[in-house]
Amino acid sequence: MPTRDRQDMSKDRESTPLWERLDRPAPAPRTSLSPERIAKAAVAIADAEGLDAVTMRRLASALGVVPMAAYRYVTGKDELLELMIDHAYGELELPSGEADWRQATRALALRLRAVSLQHPWVPRADWCGPTPNQLAVLEGALAVLSGNRFDADTSMAVYSTVTSYVRGAVDLEIGLNQLLRARGWSSQEEARSELAPQMAWLMKTGRYPMCERYLGEAARKNDPQWQFEIGLDCVLDGIAARLKIDHAPSEM
Repeated sequence: MPTRDRQDMSKDRESTPLWERLDRPAPAPRTSLSPERIAKAAVAIADAEGLDAVTMRRLASALGVVPMAAYRYVTGKDELLELMIDHAYGELELPSGEADWRQATRALALRLRAVSLQHPWVPRADWCGPTPNQLAVLEGALAVLSGNRFDADTSMAVYSTVTSYVRGAVDLEIGLNQLLRARGWSSQEEARSELAPQMAWLMKTGRYPMCERYLGEAARKNDPQWQFEIGLDCVLDGIAARLKIDHAPSEM
């Protein structure tokens, strides 16, 4: 094939969105690679070693192929991240369109937290899309809210508010877990023990009475699940109150 033709095909490929290319009939494969296999291998690397460890060369090594093989499917790391995020979102159970808005939204938030903790790199890469599975999750959530007579603007506002809470809470939890690993601490209790001398001095200054009260009285310091759920219910209560929606209190 003439060089000019190869260059034109390369430019056309780079200008065509990833998901449009993957939706076309696949050519006869010369390797056993597939988008699913590429995504699964990249996710495994990121889960074990962090997102920065995912490179095209490292991926090729994990797949047992030459470094250029994956480029038949993705043009580089940006598109690889799209495959990875799509794979992670594919683990989410989609909300049922006939469900109660609060129950469905709460369940989705809990599943988003679980997936993000299982794949701590997801919050860093979450804005690479949109991907088909990301949109499927959004579609399901909006269908529930629409089915509960939320208008289009309110439906998106509710979804964005809840998922923003999830991202913020999970980001804090992931950061704490990373700190524990970096310091070699096995638990929050061990972290508090190691930091006790510093905290003791700070508390003795008398400047932080509410922090001192929390340290002495709080019974849920080691319960991130409870902390997440109580915050989530506060968000949902606020939405219900603002929109004047009657709802049954959730069971904790």
